Amino acid sequence: MPSIKLDNVSLDFPVYDAESRSLTTSVTKLMPIGGTIRRSNGKRTSILALDNISLSLEDGDRVALLGHNGAGKTTLLKLLSGFYEPTSGSINCNGKVSALLELMSGMDLNMSGQENIILCGMLHGLDKREIIRRRDDIAEFSELGDYLTMPVRLYSSGMMLRLAFSICTSIDCEILLLDEWVGTGDQAFIKKAHERLSELIFRSAILVFATHDRTVAKRLCNKAVFLEHGKALMYGDIDDVLAYSEQVYLDSLKG
Repeated sequence: MPSIKLDNVSLDFPVYDAESRSLTTSVTKLMPIGGTIRRSNGKRTSILALDNISLSLEDGDRVALLGHNGAGKTTLLKLLSGFYEPTSGSINCNGKVSALLELMSGMDLNMSGQENIILCGMLHGLDKREIIRRRDDIAEFSELGDYLTMPVRLYSSGMMLRLAFSICTSIDCEILLLDEWVGTGDQAFIKKAHERLSELIFRSAILVFATHDRTVAKRLCNKAVFLEHGKALMYGDIDDVLAYSEQVYLDSLKG
């Protein structure tokens, strides 16, 4: 059965050539954004992007990641996707993972749209026969027509996004990692994209969704994590975490 378990996971990014930079831990503690900047023995500088996080997710969990920009939401998603390895602690993802993070990652701009369908499909773990079986559906959903025979470098950014989204959402998964809700392109495509994402979420056993949109978070999720400085300050029922995050925001306004 699909599951995710993080046990005391931390992720530390070293900062090189930082001796001349006036970065201090005391300053970062006053800001709600970014991981904690640390110095070791007055020499090594690093950013603690995720700090001792423990979570357990099971089949049926729809989890929103909430917090300011730089709180650690996307970093946590990349950790779950395998893009990063934890500096300490352990992580276990049991199930097929699909990460809708940087959608256009892996595209070759000199290859055609059709060739990129095969390339990106293979990068997402499909064999060539399976990609070819899904190719017509991907092409139809993208609505790019004859442009699929042309090099992707000739596409507009919106056309690239259409192609990338069409490929990524054609792949069934058990664990879906999603960074923000799709809101780019014309209204007709956005509506179609939302319907496609909703279907993909419904078919997935576990959703982990990083967002700033509290309304969408409440509509899609039953649980939430509130992050600040890479720490999971609260994990639980979506309504409880939304109320907690709102109180933290109000308290910050009081100074």
